Amino acid sequence: MALNDMHDVQDVSQIYDEVSDWHVNAGGEKVVAKRLKGRFRNLKWLGMSIWSIFFIGPYLRWDGQQAILFDIPNRQFNLFELTVFPQDIWMLSLTLLFFAILLAAVTSVAGRVFCGYFCFQTVWTDIYTYIETKFEGDTPQKAHKFKQAPWSIDKLWRVSAKHSLWIAIALLTGISFAAWFTDAFALWGDIFTLQAPLPVWISMATFGIFTYVFAGFMREQVCFWLCPYARLQGVMYDQDTVLPAYDAERGEPRGKLKKGQVDTNKGSCIDCKVCVAVCPTGIDIRKGQQEGCITCGMCIDACDSIMDKTDQPRGLIRYASYKELHHDANVLPLYKRPRVIIYSVILLTALAGIMYGFATLSPTEFKVIHNRQPLFVKLSDGSIQNKYTLKLLNKTQQAIEVRYQLSGLEGATLHGMNDQITVEPGKVVPLTALVRVHAEDINKALTPIEFKANVVNNPAISTVYESIFMGPK
Repeated sequence: MALNDMHDVQDVSQIYDEVSDWHVNAGGEKVVAKRLKGRFRNLKWLGMSIWSIFFIGPYLRWDGQQAILFDIPNRQFNLFELTVFPQDIWMLSLTLLFFAILLAAVTSVAGRVFCGYFCFQTVWTDIYTYIETKFEGDTPQKAHKFKQAPWSIDKLWRVSAKHSLWIAIALLTGISFAAWFTDAFALWGDIFTLQAPLPVWISMATFGIFTYVFAGFMREQVCFWLCPYARLQGVMYDQDTVLPAYDAERGEPRGKLKKGQVDTNKGSCIDCKVCVAVCPTGIDIRKGQQEGCITCGMCIDACDSIMDKTDQPRGLIRYASYKELHHDANVLPLYKRPRVIIYSVILLTALAGIMYGFATLSPTEFKVIHNRQPLFVKLSDGSIQNKYTLKLLNKTQQAIEVRYQLSGLEGATLHGMNDQITVEPGKVVPLTALVRVHAEDINKALTPIEFKANVVNNPAISTVYESIFMGPK
């Protein structure tokens, strides 16, 4: 609705009084965004809450041990009752592929949703600025006034409290990261007694310093200058991508509202600049899509609040595609967009592979390697001997007792491993096995044979490996 269609405009002077101290940053100083309530702010809080898993996850317990543990020294990843070893690295590769394509797919559909709602830089910066506004003022003008005020006990207390909380969050971030790689509860005792290993101190220092500097001081500059994703976003957009956008056709020409006056030549935008004041990167969405836009929707909340106050319909700034804004009748649904279809196929394939991997994850991994130098040996009694190396990886959390057997070749005997073998959790015990067969029992050069690893204390996880026996032609 344009201004000439408005029947009863409220006291507009109150609107400009409210936004008079919402300074617009042109890049010469740190952005201090105004915080407003709204549906997209609520969505942002919801997206940010996912990061609580980062802090809580290491303390979950399962069957008397840490539920999720990246055990680097033992080269294994414990996920509740599952244990993933380097031999299952293909599952990790599919998982990384899934999330990478998911990121691209979401970007092609709705822009930088990850940046606006889930990115660690965005989340930590939002928390840091929230703390800052509580101590130093919730508008740029109040913050500037606070910084220019002479030092006093009150100012010293506020600044010290702010930085203390910033440092505490930074250190907690470093500790939480380290807790995913060692026992989380024991970690705190090691830290307080100064017995923690060197990697823990490195983690605390690295994450502490970078979190404190990036979220506390650099803020939006990280998005502008350090984040490679900000440079890549453009190639992921198309004319059907839905992004926060300013409806220039409805809003222009913009102009100030005056009490009791209606200018029929003006659009719906009253040039209050609230959309700029709330932007965490300080851009003006009315100038179109820009590198600094992280599609968080804060400008939509701000504009909607102004539209409500001026009795105009919401949506002057809204999530919209280029085609929608330019009245293109050929706006494609998602299922007809080739890029989305390709991304979806890759996502489903990766997801199916991950699910298959977890469904078929074996508690052991058994391999038999045939020694090919020489391929076989003819013994003095006329029998033929092949040499093998047997390797059994124990992926369970308990030691297993293994006894090996041979089958598939009449008259074959297994030598060198009559004893029962103990394999500790996460360990591999290589053994050399000699298989002998009388020459008259061999009728071809290659004969299939089968090695079986019988787990005495848990027969359900016994496993078999098919190999070959080589003899003279």
